[in-house]
Amino acid sequence: MNKICVAILDEHQIMVEGIGELLRNVEDIEVTLKLSDKKELVDGIKKSIIHILIFNIHNLNSEDLNLIQKISNETPQIKILVLSVISDEEVIFKTVKAGAKGFLAKDTTKNELIEAIYSLRNGYDYFSSSITNILVNQYINIIKSNNPLQNKNLYNLSSRELEILKFWGSSYTNKEIADKLFISIRTVESHKNHIMQKLNLKTTVDLVKFALKNNIIQI
Repeated sequence: MNKICVAILDEHQIMVEGIGELLRNVEDIEVTLKLSDKKELVDGIKKSIIHILIFNIHNLNSEDLNLIQKISNETPQIKILVLSVISDEEVIFKTVKAGAKGFLAKDTTKNELIEAIYSLRNGYDYFSSSITNILVNQYINIIKSNNPLQNKNLYNLSSRELEILKFWGSSYTNKEIADKLFISIRTVESHKNHIMQKLNLKTTVDLVKFALKNNIIQI
């Protein structure tokens, strides 16, 4: 597998270095660009091979949203992963609408950051567990007031895929699932990709909704 080239943007240099240190020596991931100046980003990504941009946002403003939108429109091959201490619905939806493919909250772990990078590189959106809970909150209320029928695509999943789906829908990370099932993280990722393909889903939020709707996980 080719290296996943990552760029890191944060207005505080110490945060840039800290995130870079978390990813140092991680298999398949290479930090190729570290910036603390937003104005240098557009030129920087033109001169480097970048697959994932980690954009650490402290106070969301129109400049941040315009930058996300500009990168998404001009270089769609670069997937933007937002890190933010602000995790209300409005901020999440604004960044996603601007073009971000992932959103991680302040309680994100190193394993979740790495998992998000792999997910975005594989073509899937990624939201941390706490963000997913926010996004599906209203959906849960709808589920409680209805008695949905099972989706026929559920029967296309193998017993192992159903097992992984249950863990994933219950907010377990790839590493936690791998440890419980005594398989590798790469195998878990492969199973998850197959699940998403079989169910015709694109995001982890959609997957949690599917698991709730089909009683794979309980409310």
